[in-house]
Amino acid sequence: MGLTIGVDIGGTKIAAGVVDEEGTILDTYKVPTPPTADGVTEAICAAVSEVSSNHTIDAVGIGAAGYVDDKRATVLFAPNINWRHEPLKDKVEQRIGLPVVVENDANCAAWGEYRFGAGQGHDDVICITLGTGLGGGIIIGNKLRRGRFGVAAEFGHIRVVPDGLLCGCGSQGCWEQYASGRALVRYAKQRANATPENAAILLALGDGTPDGIEGKHISEAARQGDLVAVDAFRELARWAGAGLADLASLFDPSAFIVGGGVSDEGDLVLDPIRKSFKRWLVGGAWRPHAQVLAAQLGGKAGLVGAADLARQG
Repeated sequence: MGLTIGVDIGGTKIAAGVVDEEGTILDTYKVPTPPTADGVTEAICAAVSEVSSNHTIDAVGIGAAGYVDDKRATVLFAPNINWRHEPLKDKVEQRIGLPVVVENDANCAAWGEYRFGAGQGHDDVICITLGTGLGGGIIIGNKLRRGRFGVAAEFGHIRVVPDGLLCGCGSQGCWEQYASGRALVRYAKQRANATPENAAILLALGDGTPDGIEGKHISEAARQGDLVAVDAFRELARWAGAGLADLASLFDPSAFIVGGGVSDEGDLVLDPIRKSFKRWLVGGAWRPHAQVLAAQLGGKAGLVGAADLARQG
């Protein structure tokens, strides 16, 4: 199979890209994300039509944030789009006349990193994405493992604190409430409120109050040595690394790949994650340790992964 298209559905934009067999993006087109479910479907088709106008395309892969069924056809549930048992594959295929594969967006990103990014050379890889929430993907024996019903690797909703913080999924104590971009901002606000004298740089980057702190402020302040910002990253990393240690007990991969917006800070967050992972890995003194690697493809991973999964069929 030659060229395929990957579609990445984001909160503000839908990106479609033509991708070759080497994972290189040859052409892209973006449209704003509409507010309605039907509008999103129409926007996907419009983006695919536009980006394919100068190429011969064999198939299309769509990365959707939500639960996708075992046939990679129906979005069972999407938290941010009103899709409930939405037959997305059939709807898009009817409009564009090409084979379509629908996959969870975190699975797409994991596959992209495995095939063309940090996972190259590994047969067994677990990926996590530290963004607004926490997503993941499982590649074992060179295959993407989706579970019997297609909805495996929802790592962010593993309960790590019984009766802990309320999660948007309706449960309490989910991992993403403690290891995510949202958690990072909460840590920084709490610490800046308790010890504002240690957050002078951080507070100055916002409106001067803890409530004005945003993720971008924490990153910049941490790079400048702000004590509260650095400590917020350490707290996030403590939870992230401990969670990876638990996943090592389940899957025993050769590598963990950490992606998502939080991972863009590189060793500022990766080094403390590695230390936490080592601290909490059961039997760590006597067993091999998986590598903890930074994702390499950035925001392109989902689009490239979706396109390659369409190529795999």
